[in-house]
Amino acid sequence: MKKKLIKEMEPEQRPYEKVLTFGTEALTDAELLAIILRTGSKEESSIDLADRILNPGPDGSKTILNIFDYEIEDLMKIKGIGKVKAIQIKAVVELSKRIAKTKAGEKLDFRDPETIALYYMEQLRHNTKEQIVLIMLDSACHMIKDKIISIGTVNTALYSPREILFEALRNNAVNIILMHNHPSGDPKPSTSDMEATVRIRDAGNLVGIPLLDHIIVGDRNYYSFKREGKLG
Repeated sequence: MKKKLIKEMEPEQRPYEKVLTFGTEALTDAELLAIILRTGSKEESSIDLADRILNPGPDGSKTILNIFDYEIEDLMKIKGIGKVKAIQIKAVVELSKRIAKTKAGEKLDFRDPETIALYYMEQLRHNTKEQIVLIMLDSACHMIKDKIISIGTVNTALYSPREILFEALRNNAVNIILMHNHPSGDPKPSTSDMEATVRIRDAGNLVGIPLLDHIIVGDRNYYSFKREGKLG
């Protein structure tokens, strides 16, 4: 059966008209993405193209979250997606991350693990490799700076107490917090996570820069060493 192009659809079925009549919340994920794409091809509507981009994930379901996994090169391998469309999609993904981070920042309190986890959640949880972020704080627990210290593999983060403390000293940090993600979605710390946290905590105490927390981000969940009483 031949697929209908946008211009062949009834007006009330077209994404733009649906937005004007019912609002953006009435659109499917594919229709929302189709508005970003704007055009499809001679054989395929922008909605059908969007539907192919939202390809089945690991559990076999189609979800808008799948677009977080694409790099520009991956998108350009999809028939109908050129460089411009690929960049548009990546720009929307980044915009959504920044909106979520800005909103979470309104409640950010570096003494509260939950607000810290929410603030960094969108930045970290979609990464396919473990990424370590060092948060450097002053004496009042206000952020001086945060920095990506290292990027590991799918299931291994690379900890270097020397590099972490050197960076903290260089930025006149009084306290530090570590963040990293688990691409598996399970934030439970591994044995190496536990051992590395103890080493960094002990080294920080020696130079007078205490480790206030180490937070591991999973898929919409997190683990706080502070909250679990694992920092001693």
